[in-house]
Amino acid sequence: MEQKLSELGVGQPAVIISLGDDELLLKMMEMGFLPGEDIIIEQVAPHGDPISVMIAGYQVSLRINEADSIIVKRK
Repeated sequence: MEQKLSELGVGQPAVIISLGDDELLLKMMEMGFLPGEDIIIEQVAPHGDPISVMIAGYQVSLRINEADSIIVKRK
């Protein structure tokens, strides 16, 4: 089932399917957000923004609008 990264729960592993926002595409790809990469949400801020994810062996903080543009499939 494909869904937005922002819709995953903490600790739920997934794999990136696509990046939907052309404005963020290059930035996300430079940070390792590539189709086929495993990703997991590690923490969510108290008000839900930002979130912390683990990808390619390192931790990255994303705003919810950035996470909305990343389409994933749960593992």
